[in-house]
Amino acid sequence: MKAGEPGASTSHDAYLPQNGNGGYRVSHYDLELDYRVGPGRLSGRARISAVSTQALSRLSLDFRGLRTARVTVDGRAARYVQRGAKLHVTPARPVQAGVAFVVEVRYLGSPTPVPSRWGEIGWDYLDDGVVVASQPVGAPSWFPCNDHPSDKATYRLSVTTASAYLVEATGQLASLRSAASTSTWEYVLAAPTPTYLVSVQIGRYGAFAVNSPVPQRFAAPTRITSAARHDFGRQGRMIEEFSRLFGPYPFPGYAVVIADAELDAPVEAQSLSVFGTNHVDGRRGSEYLVAHELAHQWFGNSLTVAEWKHIWLNEGFATYAEWLWSAAADGVPIDTHARRAWRTLAAQPQDLVLADPTTENLFDDRVYLRGALTLHALRSILGDPAFFTLLKTWTTTHHHSTVTTDAFIALAETHASGPLTALFTRWLYRAALPALPT
Repeated sequence: MKAGEPGASTSHDAYLPQNGNGGYRVSHYDLELDYRVGPGRLSGRARISAVSTQALSRLSLDFRGLRTARVTVDGRAARYVQRGAKLHVTPARPVQAGVAFVVEVRYLGSPTPVPSRWGEIGWDYLDDGVVVASQPVGAPSWFPCNDHPSDKATYRLSVTTASAYLVEATGQLASLRSAASTSTWEYVLAAPTPTYLVSVQIGRYGAFAVNSPVPQRFAAPTRITSAARHDFGRQGRMIEEFSRLFGPYPFPGYAVVIADAELDAPVEAQSLSVFGTNHVDGRRGSEYLVAHELAHQWFGNSLTVAEWKHIWLNEGFATYAEWLWSAAADGVPIDTHARRAWRTLAAQPQDLVLADPTTENLFDDRVYLRGALTLHALRSILGDPAFFTLLKTWTTTHHHSTVTTDAFIALAETHASGPLTALFTRWLYRAALPALPT
């Protein structure tokens, strides 16, 4: 069966089987975007470098809501057709197995977020700008891609828009050029990154930087800059503390965008997190969310789930990082957070299996809290020296790679003085809530 034929274009991820594509792996995305904020019009060119894993007479990309104008494969015009959320491409010559090839797609239109069971996700509009939050299915709303977390690639993003707007994106700013009334911002993302963690933010923002061991940059509406400086003022200490506990920060820098809108929840991207104005109050009222999103740079971004069912490896670890920061910065014992989380879970239905929560429960609060309690239970058995050595080994061994629950269990076993089967069975593979770990 060749990629692009019925049944071959999916990723075979049981949770989101229509996202992702078989037959190839992407190594690099080169994206050039020209965006007009007023009419909300985007024209783009995506140059996708990939390697075939089988012979390809056809291939498919995830792409929806925008009109394709031209497709080439290795410089030759290719036939294409858009159906639903897929762009199907037929090269002029079949691609042989194990061969590097390049697909270039030119497209245009007004992006719209992807409707999903979790709301509308992807490229979305502010009153005066753009906010992009793509987890888990929103990336195809603004560029053609292989939209599965296991297919990590490097990126170059070039964004041209009116000079009145600031553009912040994932990666490091490589250049900024202005001509007449427009500016072109170029970002380079050298670390392997899944599509859902690539982001572009456009707004009338002020920018500032903060000195710390890891360069930090911020973009925010100027009216809340002072409050933002205060609310994120301990983020440098967080980076130091998490680096001590989890291992070195995995990227060259870290950016925070405070979008000019109220958001239901902040969202992480690769080396960047996005908050809403409602998360800034001048009193550090959302600092636990600041810690959570920062922790995702290790757990979720550098270490990315191989399939969505392993989501607790993202959210459980980031939630436990909140508790670790609260203990380090404010002296609140971890057990206090654990007791509170356990009581919350005990009052809810006992029908979630953490290692396989189902698509419906992918972002359920129980995944976050039970994941954190699983780590607390493991820590209570291993003891602090072995537990934190395990975390550092975990982040180092799988640096910029993909991870699974089985891989974590196997590594944890090597740091234990006895078997951990009973612990992981209770917490990961059974629905009933175990007793509170002490």
